Amino acid sequence: MKAKLMDELTVKLMCIKARELLIEQENVVKLSSPVSLVGDVHGQFHDLLEIFKIGGDLPYTNYLFLGDYVDRGAFSIETMTLLIL
Repeated sequence: MKAKLMDELTVKLMCIKARELLIEQENVVKLSSPVSLVGDVHGQFHDLLEIFKIGGDLPYTNYLFLGDYVDRGAFSIETMTLLIL
């Protein structure tokens, strides 16, 4: 099956909604254990897919991402889009 790109408007709307949700959240959140800690992803989309493959799918696994989601990898938009979903 061939992957289909999301159109620009869909990505833009996702980002707007994500921003609204993040603004509403506190700086510190309480998480239920167990939690899988994930360090800097740096836009490495395929590594992120592997993390989910090894660690478990959402919502069955709790993840805490420590930051640096994008900035170096070739797939920064895809990485951020997947994390927003």
